[in-house]
Amino acid sequence: MAGSDKRKQSLYFPEEMLKQIQEEAARQDRSLSWIVQKAWKIARKQIMQYPSVNEFPGAEDSKEAN
Repeated sequence: MAGSDKRKQSLYFPEEMLKQIQEEAARQDRSLSWIVQKAWKIARKQIMQYPSVNEFPGAEDSKEAN
């Protein structure tokens, strides 16, 4: 993603998680956006290993039964 490519997007976090993100942003003197972007970059590979909704075991079996 290019550094100048900025798009506004609303994200919703549970209250406690948002509080933790805000505290970390204040500690690092960074924006909430910066913290979330860095967290995504760090966690992306791990998140991509999660199965998609259609990849759970037995998903094909339940479709065939109908």
